[in-house]
Amino acid sequence: MIITILTTGTRGDTELFVALGVGLKKAGYKVRIAASEGFEPFVVSYGLEYYPTDGNILEMASSNFAKEGMKADNPIKVFLSLNKPEIKEIVYNMQKGLHAACIGADAIVYHPATAIGHFIAQHNKIPGILATPIPLIPTKDYPALIFYGKINLGRVFNYWSHKIFAKGIWMVIQSSIKKYLNKDLDYSIKRIDIPHNKQNAKKQPVLVACSNHVFRRASDWAEHIYSTGYWFLDKPTDWIPPRKLSDFLQKGKPPIYVGFGSIVDSENAAETTKLVLKALKSTNQRGILATGWGAITEKEVVSEDILFIESIPHSWLFPQMAAVIHHGGAGTTAAALRVGVPNIVIPFANDQFAWGQRAYELGVGAKPIPRKKLTIRSLIDAIEEVLKEEMKAESVKLGMKIQSEDGIKIAVDIIKKTLAK
Repeated sequence: MIITILTTGTRGDTELFVALGVGLKKAGYKVRIAASEGFEPFVVSYGLEYYPTDGNILEMASSNFAKEGMKADNPIKVFLSLNKPEIKEIVYNMQKGLHAACIGADAIVYHPATAIGHFIAQHNKIPGILATPIPLIPTKDYPALIFYGKINLGRVFNYWSHKIFAKGIWMVIQSSIKKYLNKDLDYSIKRIDIPHNKQNAKKQPVLVACSNHVFRRASDWAEHIYSTGYWFLDKPTDWIPPRKLSDFLQKGKPPIYVGFGSIVDSENAAETTKLVLKALKSTNQRGILATGWGAITEKEVVSEDILFIESIPHSWLFPQMAAVIHHGGAGTTAAALRVGVPNIVIPFANDQFAWGQRAYELGVGAKPIPRKKLTIRSLIDAIEEVLKEEMKAESVKLGMKIQSEDGIKIAVDIIKKTLAK
């Protein structure tokens, strides 16, 4: 049987779904993954089929409208920054690759941003399974993550905040999906609703790839909504670290990792790098700085205590760190929590504030420092906080709980049962 997995996000989102794909492949399924251009080597290295979607995610992340979205300091500004003709054109062009990956599939697993998967599955009368890296289904237990930690107006607000978030996402992609379905597939659809609502009504399974020890499964979710635990992709068995990295790790005490994933912040990259280096020096800490896509820039540093790197599997690197400083992406946060390493989250936008706040609430991270408020003093204080023995112990305890979950196995079992019906 063929299972198509649809995603269009950055490395973090893609890695999550590749991990699920590997689990499904081991269970005997043929797996196709539709992902943004540039991820083919990554996807096929795990023995999965790759289908490209139009558009290079790196180029999009570097665009002016993406930078505007990263500067948005509230949910309304985020949605308005995304609701633009050029973005809708990009979304429309992506639909062809997403659709191509679905041809001949026996089931479709789709990220919320690739909602066309729901409509194709419905039209072809095959299972359509929503898979989300964040708790997305409305609940009164806690607000949508773009509001989490920013405002607390009670259970009724919590529920409607999820509705607002879903509507915001749908506002960005709805017209492009409808246009493609009618123009290119001739579905003759006059009105399409938010798939989250249809998913609930039809009792198709929803997979939430988040640990129950971080955000517990909501008490008011229907029984077909599963909080499976995180989906982790471990490094390939034949992966060998660069010699300079191995040597650096052996020459001193565990360093602090600093990296901001797919964040493009070229305007402030030099300033951020200078600030981080000063904070590390002031706290007498060694550091590994990931240059990423533009939030950290490599510079000439005459110090045996600093190493600049590009891309290293978190599953290999993080267990060897004293702490992790990052942007609060869902994937990076999960990787750090899993191995029991304290966090310092410097959120830039969107749900990053929520992951930083949650790490702080769980006692495994310093209070998050928004990038706009980052100073040398605040970072020094955060470093000193996370290196305390109490926080190290709490981080290890949470890491052990997360490791006891087998999110991929649970997700694969749910998909198998769905296909057997």
